[in-house]
Amino acid sequence: MNRDDYRSTTFIQQYTSQASTLLRGPTWLEQPFICDGIRHAQVHQQAAQLYWHYMDTGHSSPICLASEDKTVCAAALLAALAGGPPLLLPYALSPRALTALQTATAYTHALASPELELPAGIERLPLPTELSGQESRPLPHKPVQGAMLYLFTGGSTGAPQLWSKTAANLFGEALFIAAHHGIGTQDRIAATIAPYHIYGLLYSVLLPLVSGAAVLAETPSFPEEISEAVRANRISIFISVPAHYRALQGKSCVSPDLRLAFSSAGMLDATSNQAFCQANQVGIAEIYGSTETGGIACRNRFLGEEHFTVLPLVDWQPSHEKRLMVRSPFLSPELPLDAAGYFHTADRVAAQDDARFFLLGRADLVVKVAGKRVDMEAIRLLIQEQPGVREALVLALPATGSRENHIAAVVAESKPGIVEAEALRRVLGQQLEPYALPRVIKIVAQIPVKANGKYDREAILALVAA
Repeated sequence: MNRDDYRSTTFIQQYTSQASTLLRGPTWLEQPFICDGIRHAQVHQQAAQLYWHYMDTGHSSPICLASEDKTVCAAALLAALAGGPPLLLPYALSPRALTALQTATAYTHALASPELELPAGIERLPLPTELSGQESRPLPHKPVQGAMLYLFTGGSTGAPQLWSKTAANLFGEALFIAAHHGIGTQDRIAATIAPYHIYGLLYSVLLPLVSGAAVLAETPSFPEEISEAVRANRISIFISVPAHYRALQGKSCVSPDLRLAFSSAGMLDATSNQAFCQANQVGIAEIYGSTETGGIACRNRFLGEEHFTVLPLVDWQPSHEKRLMVRSPFLSPELPLDAAGYFHTADRVAAQDDARFFLLGRADLVVKVAGKRVDMEAIRLLIQEQPGVREALVLALPATGSRENHIAAVVAESKPGIVEAEALRRVLGQQLEPYALPRVIKIVAQIPVKANGKYDREAILALVAA
């Protein structure tokens, strides 16, 4: 479809009927949902059993979805779409994350596997397989209105936050992805990111649900197991994150059916992109967006696209400060909007034309040091250009006893012992003003990341402090 097709009234109005069709049972029910495993019909049956268990027991309060099992997640999402209790998605399945979510929301029930440790006082709800003997009743056919899921972010750039998502946000975006990229029953999906991250949820649970594609049950994370999973399962759609693409450099994931890869949850560096595309002769669709905004734009550098092209259902414009402003059906309802309905992001852009832009870095990455403005992204790019540097992260840390900041850098080297902190500082000193020079430079083999592929801020701060 072209941009006008997507933005036509007809296409937008189709969302409700498509969601209703999904609840009634789509035409692909006998197709596998899990590669060579459980069928879509069985997922729908489990969803109905979950829904009626909630209704029969009078359970309506939000449920913590604490599972990596894609079938459990899919059944829970379908039950919520039909009007069951809304879901709470933690940023990790660790005791700390589950407790933080409990503190933020006061949830009392969780859908979790028996081996997962839950916070004190949380009741474990039966999994869909434990309800399999119950009478089979169909799901209601009318999609829920309002919020059906709340995402608890890990606070990689600040304090954790809770973002709500409506059925139209989630299923609408999944339907768009399937239509935009031509994903259907012929496809087999593998994802290296867990479904408790919004990117993993969208692409490895919701996308197969709305398209009839099959998804790999496992979530491989080590380079060798990723490569083997893609080859052995004849994967056609590969979903991953920048940290895993970096780890895959020099390795082939060749499958006779692989036709498209996706990357999100952070910016993918050019070296990792080029290495994967050359090894596999397939492009990576880099999705730009966030938990709260949903997808905003996409680029495929394998096709020569250095710019990002705005998704057809998204309106956009730069502010006078070059901050990206977006109006989209995927925005979380609680985001502040201006009078024209635009959300002002923290990213700065340069427009190439009315549908494409280049990212210039984050507006909130410009900080004051000694009363002077310092662009941390410019420093990061300068470090990234130095020989032997594989990856760099630049931070602004509060100076003790004052309202000022100082700059710190964590640098991952391509080979052990190839980058020396003082030598790097001297090179930077030739191009940066003294106040912009990183006070701390930490050389590491790998910058710490979480399971969702994003930087682990707590671990990074501990590194810098050490």
